[in-house]
Amino acid sequence: MSLFIRTAVRIAFGTLLGWLVATSAGRAADSAGYFRSAKPIWPAGRETEMNLSVGFSVRITVPDKAAVRLKIAAASIYRLRVNGRFVGSGPARGPHGFYRVDQWDLAGRLKTGVNVVAIEVAGYNANSYYLLDQPSFLQAEVTSGDRVLASTAGEGALFEPVILEYRVQKVQRYSFQRPFIEVYRLMPGWDRWQTETRSSRTAVKMAVQSDKELLPRRVLYPTFTVRSPIALGPHGKMRRLDKTPKIWRDRSLTNIGPDLKGYPQDQLAVVPTVEAQHFKSIPESDTWRPFSDNTSFALGSCEYQELDLGTNLTGFLGSRVECRTKTRLWVMFDEILAGDGDVNWRRLGCCNIIEYQLQPGTYELESIEPYTARYLKLVCLEGECRIDNVFLREYAYPEVTKATFKASDERLNKIFAAGLQTFRQNTLDLFMDCPSRERAGWLCDSFFTARVEHVLADRNRVEHNFVENFLLPDRFAHLPDGMLPMCYPADHYNGNFIPNWAMWFVVQLEEYSARSGDRTTITAFRPKIQKLLKYFKRFENSDGLLEHLEKWVFVEWSAANRFVQDVNYPTNMLYAGMLAATGRMYEMPELLAKAERIRDVIRRQSFDGTFFVDNALRIDGKLKVTRNRTEVCQYFAFFFDVASTKDHAELWARLCHRFGPDRKETKAFPEVHPANSFIGNMLRMELLSREGHNQQILDESIAYLLYMAERTGTLWEHTGTQASCDHGFASHIVHTLYRDVLGLYQVDTVNKIISVRFGNLKLSECEGCIPTPDGLVTLSWKKNQDAIGYRLSVPPGYKVRIKNLSGRQLIDQTNSDR
Repeated sequence: MSLFIRTAVRIAFGTLLGWLVATSAGRAADSAGYFRSAKPIWPAGRETEMNLSVGFSVRITVPDKAAVRLKIAAASIYRLRVNGRFVGSGPARGPHGFYRVDQWDLAGRLKTGVNVVAIEVAGYNANSYYLLDQPSFLQAEVTSGDRVLASTAGEGALFEPVILEYRVQKVQRYSFQRPFIEVYRLMPGWDRWQTETRSSRTAVKMAVQSDKELLPRRVLYPTFTVRSPIALGPHGKMRRLDKTPKIWRDRSLTNIGPDLKGYPQDQLAVVPTVEAQHFKSIPESDTWRPFSDNTSFALGSCEYQELDLGTNLTGFLGSRVECRTKTRLWVMFDEILAGDGDVNWRRLGCCNIIEYQLQPGTYELESIEPYTARYLKLVCLEGECRIDNVFLREYAYPEVTKATFKASDERLNKIFAAGLQTFRQNTLDLFMDCPSRERAGWLCDSFFTARVEHVLADRNRVEHNFVENFLLPDRFAHLPDGMLPMCYPADHYNGNFIPNWAMWFVVQLEEYSARSGDRTTITAFRPKIQKLLKYFKRFENSDGLLEHLEKWVFVEWSAANRFVQDVNYPTNMLYAGMLAATGRMYEMPELLAKAERIRDVIRRQSFDGTFFVDNALRIDGKLKVTRNRTEVCQYFAFFFDVASTKDHAELWARLCHRFGPDRKETKAFPEVHPANSFIGNMLRMELLSREGHNQQILDESIAYLLYMAERTGTLWEHTGTQASCDHGFASHIVHTLYRDVLGLYQVDTVNKIISVRFGNLKLSECEGCIPTPDGLVTLSWKKNQDAIGYRLSVPPGYKVRIKNLSGRQLIDQTNSDR
């Protein structure tokens, strides 16, 4: 992409949301996005060093009640404190070579006299799915009006650096998908640099780094709500085992090398994942009791205490710890309790352990990295300590207050709340798959989560950034020309990608265009999509189907992923959907025709008269259709218009009435492999919605999701607990409940049209509200004998279209007295 086009696209993005992004050459910028004098800095010669933590602080004095703002860009992550008190964390993530600028209003956080602004930066320089492997830096500036009060290597007082050696540098990775764990060696006064008004530290030689391409944050800031546990649970002893079973060592520990950066095992200061397997928990009590703000507990050597946060939460784990002797403390955590009531810190294949090595003293502890947990287990390995003020500071989408949903069936309200919580934790600065193991901006997941943002937020801010991240890079290193990363921002040094996910992105892009009206972005993406089509074309066989796709061909988490070669029919159904979406976006009828030809070939080859078959193999030069059949393949066929309820009525009736959440009990069609949450069950809901089966959606949503909501307060990646129990795509139920239960079928903010569809439901009443850029859309309805009375309010200038599938008379009570 040329510099001219890139600059034009960035300016158009900024205009859309009230930001003016400067050209990369001139840097004549809106002050909201750029700096007046600050420059990016880092300790000289250490900008590519792995897992180096650096503190930057500056003393400022400001007039009483003056408006003071801090602008900051950094890599990899930062935490901001003023006078020792937490202010915020960031940054919002951008694509390779671009960095988003955060702004913090400091006025209400300053005191009379001297104030200390302290910024802690962790520079990881390791590839992951979560943060980019880019040189570390900090660029920060404090302003009051037109005056620069402080900056990095610019005007005003200068930020002074200190190497934070108390965070142990040579430690293992947290997971294959995320960089390093947190291990701390602390002594009293360790955090004095955050509050000292006079400098007493050893000078650190700094170097100005290369200029950075800057982008506005755009997305909303978290509210950082502090949540306390609700219950104090089992406690007991940690017994060291004389003999240990085979030690589990994750690939993030054993596969360190050029494709996965980190420190080799023989260089690690500690290895908690190995050491923890040498202990067994011996409970002395398995009871739970309420936890209050003044609850404290003591731990002696090799003792533990479990706590319950009440629901899955994501954020920074903290506590106050007082120890009279040298103490070693582990903070373990997970989303669920294991069958024996213990906290299984390795269930997700991660190192869910934070380690603190503490000299005698009192410490206010808080992780700099966000983690996901419902249950905590604090373990005193050595020494003794007293712990209180245990908390989790949320790092999530701000509290949603304008979007509401309430039904007369409390089970639906519980599921909605779980969907909302799942959305918040997975939608911070981009659409993540999970906020725990990966924190990655996965495609396909994003298709579903983006729909949820549209009904919960007044603008598609996160989707805008998400799409922009894929647009701005000229190319993606380590991937074939034209291919998009399966998750991004991320570094894929091993060259892995999911071709299916690039197709899902194009399908999402068409929906993004309809949600946002952002034709500038769609136009700018055309060259990238053309390259993607060119990439796929070389895999087309003589029938026009994709054959023998490379890398990780992914349909869903089920047996379907075993049947992806040589010709995978669900993948080709998706391919037809991508071609059709491209044809509609860019008015290319030849692609629409090609999509229909592919659908016709699939119908002839894949449909065996009863079900669609998943794949065909190339044997002796001829394509032979297998007998592998999956539930999700059927859903792909209908979702991407290969099948229709008219032309495949018997198959649809079979799927509608004999498949679903109870098939495990009925054992219907055992030869057809069952679907999973991601993504077959989700597609099933979409197909039921198309056909107006609202009551069935309600019933099956309860069957599929209620047990998840009750156990973790969030919704899961799988139908079981073997993976993430807080997965972004699953928040799509929020969109489903608004659409198919409340009846706000479509909220078109571009054309200003509200489509309402009243379904035939057993529910007695329902109400809800969806925010738009122009105001609130509210709908409530209640059954009254053979009629439904409803009240509907829409923003000025919006049109309303109503479809009644309820079988009852509709009575508009909008203007009547309540």
